[in-house]
Amino acid sequence: MARQQQVASSMLAVALLVATFASIPTSVHSIGVCYGMLGNNLPSSSDVVQLYRSKGIKGMRIYSPNANALNALRNSGIVVMLDTGNELSQLAGSASYAASWVQSNVKPYYPAVNIKYIAVGNEVQGSATQSILPAMRNLDGALSRAGLSGIKCSTSVRFDVIANSYPPSAGSFAQGYMADVARYLAGTGAPLLANVYPYFAYRGNPRDISLGYATFQPGTTVRDNGNGLTYTNLFDAMVDAIVAALEKAGAGGVRIVVSESGWPSAGGFGASVDNARNYNQGLINHVGRGTPKRPGALETFVFAMFNENQKDGDPTEKNFGLFYGNKQPVYPIRFN
Repeated sequence: MARQQQVASSMLAVALLVATFASIPTSVHSIGVCYGMLGNNLPSSSDVVQLYRSKGIKGMRIYSPNANALNALRNSGIVVMLDTGNELSQLAGSASYAASWVQSNVKPYYPAVNIKYIAVGNEVQGSATQSILPAMRNLDGALSRAGLSGIKCSTSVRFDVIANSYPPSAGSFAQGYMADVARYLAGTGAPLLANVYPYFAYRGNPRDISLGYATFQPGTTVRDNGNGLTYTNLFDAMVDAIVAALEKAGAGGVRIVVSESGWPSAGGFGASVDNARNYNQGLINHVGRGTPKRPGALETFVFAMFNENQKDGDPTEKNFGLFYGNKQPVYPIRFN
């Protein structure tokens, strides 16, 4: 009887421990927000960093080595994804240029600024894609020589690098250069950075993609007979299509970091405050659990911190922000 009580007590203790861990928000350490600066009404970088910290946002992506932003980030504890900006061809063409870039844009700030990733190009298209791999090699070499090999170089890709994305198990890379990039990342231990936008998929095909499935609302399930998994939201399906492409390229061990994902609150079809809130809050709540193919925390950066009134292109581009330039929220949002 005593033995049975001991076993029961042990089982109860384990159950309570599991319940305790299950109740901890799983997304706390996996959510960052992209800090775009294409606006004439935005707060100072120091105010922006303070806003991130006050909201409990753990990561920031900045799209160029902006000195004001990097200085403001010193000792903030915020994990940083730093983009190389418009210097891809120079970084690809010269190892000495890459070394100079590291000495100017990384060495003066690290480790006071917690730079975790360098994005070597964002959504590179056309012939410029041939510069991605040599630029990453040169930057990796420069970081290693500077004693900074813990910082991982990757590239941030659009979802259209994937062909045959439905069902997710059919995912493959649309162009050969991506297989080379994937295998290189497998060798360096860096993740693939991917910009994943269910909004654009939904906007392009609202007949076949339901709004609820695209915005993390319950009610839709899609079974992938290729991998036997069931999907309840489009974001997971898109990420797992990238996983399938990595596997087909012989780089199945490469992690994915979602370097952008978001939903506009105005400016076009399907763009509304309600839809943006549903999507972004759903994303924040969800990514700590990962995807059906890859359960576990999925590091994700929401796009974007602010509405940027000087962005070009489609009117929605100006309306992806979680906050206005006066730091007031576009809609209520919780980060933990």
